[in-house]
Amino acid sequence: MQKRSTQSLFIALFFLLLIGCDNDDSPSNTNNGGNNQNTEAFSQNFGNEISRPFLGTVIDKNKNPIEGVTISIGSNSAMTNVDGVFIINNATVNERFAYIRAEKDGYIHGSRAVVPSEGTNKVTIMLLEETVVGTTSSGTSETISMGNGASVALEGDYTKDDGTSYEGNVDVIMHFLDPIDEDMQSQMPGMLYAANSNNEERMLQTFGMLAIELRGAGGEDLNLADGSEAEITVPLDPSLVANAPSTIPLWSFDEVNGYWKEEGQANLVGNSYVGTVTHFSFWNCDIPAEAVNLCITVTNESGDLISSLYTTISSSNFGTTDGSTNANGQVCGLVPSGESLELNIYSFDICGDNSIYSQSIGPFTQDSSINVIIPDTPEIIYETVFGQFNTCSGDPVTEGYVQLIYGEQSLSEAVNDGSFEFNLIRCQENNSFQIKGVDYANLQATDSINYTFTTPLTDIGTISACNTVSEFIQFTLDNDDNVLILDNIYATFTENSPNINGPSIQIQGFSDIDNNLCFYLDSRLNESPYLGTYDHYDWNDPNDTGFNLIECFFMSNENNNVIYNLNTLGEVGEYIDINFSGDYEDFLGNPHTITGIIHALRDQ
Repeated sequence: MQKRSTQSLFIALFFLLLIGCDNDDSPSNTNNGGNNQNTEAFSQNFGNEISRPFLGTVIDKNKNPIEGVTISIGSNSAMTNVDGVFIINNATVNERFAYIRAEKDGYIHGSRAVVPSEGTNKVTIMLLEETVVGTTSSGTSETISMGNGASVALEGDYTKDDGTSYEGNVDVIMHFLDPIDEDMQSQMPGMLYAANSNNEERMLQTFGMLAIELRGAGGEDLNLADGSEAEITVPLDPSLVANAPSTIPLWSFDEVNGYWKEEGQANLVGNSYVGTVTHFSFWNCDIPAEAVNLCITVTNESGDLISSLYTTISSSNFGTTDGSTNANGQVCGLVPSGESLELNIYSFDICGDNSIYSQSIGPFTQDSSINVIIPDTPEIIYETVFGQFNTCSGDPVTEGYVQLIYGEQSLSEAVNDGSFEFNLIRCQENNSFQIKGVDYANLQATDSINYTFTTPLTDIGTISACNTVSEFIQFTLDNDDNVLILDNIYATFTENSPNINGPSIQIQGFSDIDNNLCFYLDSRLNESPYLGTYDHYDWNDPNDTGFNLIECFFMSNENNNVIYNLNTLGEVGEYIDINFSGDYEDFLGNPHTITGIIHALRDQ
């Protein structure tokens, strides 16, 4: 994927990549900006209340998932699982604004503000650790500095949460966010959406941010005492100095309401902005601009909605904003009003760096929606992957998600009625992917199962969340109930089977519950590396290759259109993964359909 220019000054970001961190929200430390702005009046900009589902992931700076994070959206709350994932269905938000908070001990509180789109809204929140960069004490004037030039000069007067004065040692937690750092957008709080000193709606062009928190010797939250001030220094990257104004507004993040508020100004001193603040939260050096909301819906020429496309919008004056399309092919966010913009759409990293679509759009002076049709080309392959996700007891999952892993990309879709569907673009060089399902309500999951695209539609059948199960055979015959075999499975690979004079896989299984239920798969494979797509194997043809389910399903060699994908062939003790689907006739000429998955440990 094409890297964003290092000189880009990130504006209010689209809904996928608006990630942030803020500090504590105790009653005396709400940090509402201190400028007496009318938050109730400003909230009229948010529009009417609506209900939207959210699916999100919480990660650390190394992009590892964080388990046990408390997530809140208004009065709704959830906890992240072992994958760092949370689900909140039917969250009450506003048409133009939704605020998501994330909290866990040991981290600065995280937040995201988004313009909610129709369908499931996906968010990612990166939490920053509570890193102490220096220690001072009450009654002492001291400057705490970071190695990058960021600093805070403290007078030494502090208060506790209850408003009483504090005496003792003070730990200073501080993070500097640099606009040229590609991770800045995943660390800032909310989105770059603000109320100026006149309580007017603005979007922001940032030149840098500084987060500061104070802790007492007992771990208590502290802030500056009434009448006390602190001087903050926000360094500028050399690439930004030429465009930096001599004086710039300062903005503090209102972590209760989820947006920035104008509060004072900073002056350019050398290569840094220096300003005075009266309380601590995230502080931001920004140029404001009027904003409008823009929603983009992406389809192909056939009208199919395309999800998980990375989308950027660039302004010559306000830099680049970005996001990814959701399951409805839509991405929404704030863009600068009255600016000519350039839209670029990208596929996955694995498919190269070039955009697959580019267009000049705007200027927009009011909230707008546009549709984008990506033209068909030989280089673009559209895929639809769909299936059914059941609980281990066979009921449709009503609160869960399915992940599709393709190359280095992980796509997630929420599941509320058992069904799921991914619409995506892939590249020609790679046609394999993995599927994993998580039953969020029952704390169960599938294993990661390997598949091969059967372009343009890939029906993976039914997957079941039984994470205590090490192997299974699962199939659906004639759209009847799903059959799941969890025991008595035996899988072998023979490099040169004497019966067929070639490589072969044999997998059999039967159920302890239903002794009449059997499954037997035989095959004759192509030469090494064996993996790939196969059709029906006719035992009567000594030169044929493929797979065969005749023994238990009475499949005829005539009119047999079942296709098999051998996705993984592990060593002994590792997995053999096969998925299959198609139609066939039995020995009596009766038509049937079958879809199935094999995830079996190789016994020999």
